[in-house]
Amino acid sequence: MNRTFFQFFHWYAAEENLWHFAKDQSQRMADLGISNVWLPPAYKSAKGTHEPGYAVYDLFDLGEFDQRGSVRTKYGTKEDYLACIGAFHDKSIGILADIVLNHKVFADEEEDVPVKEVNEDNRNEIISEEQTVKAYTRFTFPGRQGKYSGYIWDWHSFTGIKVDDKIYIIMNEYTNGTWDDVMEKKFGNYDFLLGCDIEFRNPAVIEELKHWGKWYVETTNVSGFRLDAVKHINTGFFPQWLTYLKETFQRDFLCVGEYWKADLEPLLQYIDATQGMIQLFDVPLHFNFYNASREGDAYDLRQIFDHTLIQHKPELAITFVDNHDTQPLQALESWVDNWFKPHAYALILLREQGIPCVFFTDLYGAHYEDDKDGQHFGIDLAIVGELEPMMYTRKTAAYGFQQDYIDDAHLIGWTRAGNQDQPGSGCAVLLTNKDGGEKRMSMGEENAGKTMYDLFGDPAHEITLNEAGEAGFTVAPGKVAVWVFKQ
Repeated sequence: MNRTFFQFFHWYAAEENLWHFAKDQSQRMADLGISNVWLPPAYKSAKGTHEPGYAVYDLFDLGEFDQRGSVRTKYGTKEDYLACIGAFHDKSIGILADIVLNHKVFADEEEDVPVKEVNEDNRNEIISEEQTVKAYTRFTFPGRQGKYSGYIWDWHSFTGIKVDDKIYIIMNEYTNGTWDDVMEKKFGNYDFLLGCDIEFRNPAVIEELKHWGKWYVETTNVSGFRLDAVKHINTGFFPQWLTYLKETFQRDFLCVGEYWKADLEPLLQYIDATQGMIQLFDVPLHFNFYNASREGDAYDLRQIFDHTLIQHKPELAITFVDNHDTQPLQALESWVDNWFKPHAYALILLREQGIPCVFFTDLYGAHYEDDKDGQHFGIDLAIVGELEPMMYTRKTAAYGFQQDYIDDAHLIGWTRAGNQDQPGSGCAVLLTNKDGGEKRMSMGEENAGKTMYDLFGDPAHEITLNEAGEAGFTVAPGKVAVWVFKQ
């Protein structure tokens, strides 16, 4: 079966208990052919139930201890989380755990920390003498009281901090006054992102994160990880961490990294630096979708895969249309316009290359409110009506030899010939960003004489493949057509 991922949350997820809701939807996920569900960060956030989990407080608190204002996390309790995972495992669906190891936020105690201030725009430039600042850098987790781990995070565990809107590099025995060696060179060095930036040159930190990884897998039995903010972390850490887990559990872990960059070259460099152990989200493809949706019929559809990971490294590409960072009101907002969503999903779900990841709001919709740039907004995200039929088509029909007809600026298509292991499989896809039209395409001689119809067209309109397995496939203006075999 084709692998398909599903991101089972969005930034403003408002379900009273997301773990309960996800558990209740596990059968639907199975019916739609989902192989792996990506769940949000499950550990205690610095803001307790009021933050999606990326402002990490305690990695060992999965909704078990009274910390940061609640026992539960935003999404539920530890028991809820484990029951949710169990429901997916019962349907043979793997779980991708969202792992945020770049930083920690809202420490329990202040410390006197020796620092040097850096230029925010060029963080390699030190602009002050060494000084001492009071900063919250000591994490003691009083609610947990040492259960699972007695490690205390203090200023020796961190590389940098931000105090009173100034960025400081911490002068401990591991930094030696320098940031860690990370691949991203924005601001000179993009090691520091937010909060207390974790110091991966400290051996005690490495051992603690290995201990946590072992505990987390033993506790949850997840099958893989979504790695947050990898461009801010030394490229040597995750291969070391994953190798430790692989050797400990004698199995491979599916691992997907978020390297947020519209340019392809840094992604390829990261893959090389991590020995291909980590698949990456195809961020350049997302921006191609975004640009195509904004430019309308001025966009040349022949360029839709140009300079993307799926074009250059398809075996490691995780394709997506939108996610929690791109949704409206977020800092990285780059929401693909609704009219182009079916086009984009056809391009990731119904082709051979890459593993697609479907976003929660495109299947379930969403309403939320937030402030941005001094204004209050109410946002409604509509369900993509074509999405569910396309997911089912990926599960049942999108198999076999792929033949591309990406030869027109406004009308492109491809065919999948099907295979014997999937009876009735095969499909032809046509999409346009301008006028409707027809394109002659081949389904292969093995499909000669078979009848096909468009999932999104007039059900009475059918075509029959000629003796060569060819036919003229049609699509309406600005739409997507997905032709499948009449059973």
